[in-house]
Amino acid sequence: MADFYGAQDAGEIVIGGSMSALTFHISRSISHNFRPGDEIILTNFDHEGNVSPWLHVAHDKGLVVRWAEVNRDTWRIEPESVAALISDKTRLLALGYASNFMGAVNNVAEIVALTREAGVLSYVDAVQYAPHGPVDVGSVGCDFLVSSAYKFFGPHLGVLWGRRDLLESLPAYKCRCSPEQLPWRFETGTSAIEQQAGLTAAVDYFAWLGGKLGTQGSRREQIVEAFRASQDYEAELSTPLLEGLLKLPNVDVFGPRPGAEANGVERVPTVSFRHSSLSPDHIARALAELQIFVWQGHNYAYEMAKSLGIEAEGGVRIGLAHYNTVAEVERTLAALNKLLS
Repeated sequence: MADFYGAQDAGEIVIGGSMSALTFHISRSISHNFRPGDEIILTNFDHEGNVSPWLHVAHDKGLVVRWAEVNRDTWRIEPESVAALISDKTRLLALGYASNFMGAVNNVAEIVALTREAGVLSYVDAVQYAPHGPVDVGSVGCDFLVSSAYKFFGPHLGVLWGRRDLLESLPAYKCRCSPEQLPWRFETGTSAIEQQAGLTAAVDYFAWLGGKLGTQGSRREQIVEAFRASQDYEAELSTPLLEGLLKLPNVDVFGPRPGAEANGVERVPTVSFRHSSLSPDHIARALAELQIFVWQGHNYAYEMAKSLGIEAEGGVRIGLAHYNTVAEVERTLAALNKLLS
């Protein structure tokens, strides 16, 4: 996972039950010295796994929560909205890398640079980005980054990276006889060894793919090459999907539009939409009858769903990956055209 994250130190990798479980766990350590009146910045962009843990911390510690809001033109958090919230009381920013609802990708490196300059800790949720692009904690410049292995075709595990100096300085909530050394001081209980074997295999797959594409460099270089090729291929799928959805009658599509990358706005191939009269549940079930798998609901992007006024039913989410095909996209659009027309 150090290779996968572009980290230089495997001791900075902490494995847990899930991204949400790890965040609930490590948030207690990170906030140990926070004091009443201190401030944290959360966003309505984020998955609930990077919101609720910090809301609990704020409640327990008497912290003030500041909210950064999604820019509806770009469907992401813009640096200026975060900069406006930073004060001398700000202690932490929790920020999503990519949205699991809208597909938008935040400019995390630019935003994290603002917090680092202000002495504010940054905790980045890369769950939705990790299956689609190369994660590089050095380039991002954050203090902590976490993802879920099942999203990049592995088992149900969460994997956290943190700066060694920070991880060593934080109090670890653990058994008295557990090791003090990293990473075990934060890995409570017996490790899920068989799950970790699956995690290794998932990372091996990306290195293998990069090798098949001709990269003869390091394991890290092979992983990066696999993702670069995957990004190019997924763009060939997501663009016609978006264009087709935007042509459907009475449909609202959430997230960056085709061509947004020309203005520096990236996206992953995750697309959500709503129909004006048919419920997301109805559409998802109708597609399932045709052996087309989508998902529906707010998908734990709860704050974003609330801001859109759709928290009750959410939307229909179509998620693509590099194992999908153009033919599958065409079949899905044909089914939706018939269903929604």
